[in-house]
Amino acid sequence: MPRGQGKVKGADQCDAAALLNLINYCDCFRSVDPKFVREVIRFRNELLHSCEFRVKDEWMRHYQTTVKKLVQQFSHVPQMATVGQQIEEMLTVDLSICVSGLDRMDSADLDGIESDFVSQWETSADLISQWEAELLQERLQELLVAAEDDPKTQDTEQLKRLGGFLQANRDLGERFSAELQAIDSLEARG
Repeated sequence: MPRGQGKVKGADQCDAAALLNLINYCDCFRSVDPKFVREVIRFRNELLHSCEFRVKDEWMRHYQTTVKKLVQQFSHVPQMATVGQQIEEMLTVDLSICVSGLDRMDSADLDGIESDFVSQWETSADLISQWEAELLQERLQELLVAAEDDPKTQDTEQLKRLGGFLQANRDLGERFSAELQAIDSLEARG
């Protein structure tokens, strides 16, 4: 397994990208139509590398169809019936995030707004902030692993830019101080 996945001994230890690449490139999966695997990889990359993490309904329908076809390729595996159902449930969840009234809220006099709405808005903003931090943490880890494996990749450049962004934002710099130290260590070696 490439890019820091060499110690992985089972599918349950892989992230989605690693598992899809294993299925795509490993000869053990010759019975699987690579067209569907590559389509799922393409959809995953489109979403995760987009700057807004936003997709249209039509895009989501195509993605769901492709994932279903890929899962059907493994219908001979007994656990896939349960996994297929879990994937189906996950794909039908509405992941839209809408924070209404944000612009008005910034300049509004909070005395005139009902406390339930303000409380709900604060909770939503905190939740979004938490999700953003988790996504940033995941991306940092991916880039650090890739940079350790091969320090002369495009991932290393992205890691340096992301490190600069974190340092420019004091709150993020404090939260991700361990990752910033790892980035500094990689730059010192390079």
